[in-house]
Amino acid sequence: MKTPKRIQPLIDEGLVDEVLRPLMSGKEAAVYIVRCGDAIRCAKVYKEASQRSFKKAVQYQEGRKVRSSRRARAMEKGSGFGRKQAEESWQHAEVDALYKLSDAGVRVPTPYGCFDGILLMELILDEDGDVAPRLNDIELTAEQARRDHKRMMQDVLRMLSVGLVHGDLSEFNVLQDPQGPVIIDLPQVVDAAANNNAQWMLERDVNNITQYYAQFAPELANTQYAKEIWALFEAGNLNPDTELTGMFHEVEQAADVAGVLDEINAVFEEMQERKTRQQAAKEQD
Repeated sequence: MKTPKRIQPLIDEGLVDEVLRPLMSGKEAAVYIVRCGDAIRCAKVYKEASQRSFKKAVQYQEGRKVRSSRRARAMEKGSGFGRKQAEESWQHAEVDALYKLSDAGVRVPTPYGCFDGILLMELILDEDGDVAPRLNDIELTAEQARRDHKRMMQDVLRMLSVGLVHGDLSEFNVLQDPQGPVIIDLPQVVDAAANNNAQWMLERDVNNITQYYAQFAPELANTQYAKEIWALFEAGNLNPDTELTGMFHEVEQAADVAGVLDEINAVFEEMQERKTRQQAAKEQD
């Protein structure tokens, strides 16, 4: 096929030998199957900000660290240089996350680097050597669903144990290879400790995945993995090897009615004293 203009520099530099065919085009990138020497890989070509349709990007970028204070200031001001830095930050977020999550034992494609807005990474294959399907394109037995759901919850836990939340996890960005689910599409990954939206994003991720697997194993719909995982995180007890149960019991605290009434009375008495002082001051005048 004709080489896309964005990939041509990688061919010129010897990083890619040939573009075999397009794989998919999404809201934030176009993906091609490429040959790198004897290896067949993916080249994910990120779209420019003006072409992306990913909503609420600012929510996801909250809390992302920028190594240079000059770059951070430029991004805040929205200057031309700042916008360029914001784009690079968005593009490198995925490759940084892939390296970090791979080291943490999360099943993600192996990254091979990001060059001029193009991420080279492993091509995930099925048992026949074809491109692995997304979860939304397959049917599972109840036993497979229970097994793979457990693996996914463990991977969500491992992600959070290194401080990350996927932020857009669903059956549309998980592939199925012979060993089970593989998580993809991570440019919107968020810093759990620095992003105010991290908790509800994690809950949405877990709920999306659980709803998918519950189609095949309905009892999974009653699990409470999101609350269990976040409680461990907040308590500082998160361990990547923690055996999750899917159960969570919220501790209900009795309302301190007497304490609330005491505060109300104290405020009322203070108001009365203020009125008395004001009245006395008027009489003196």
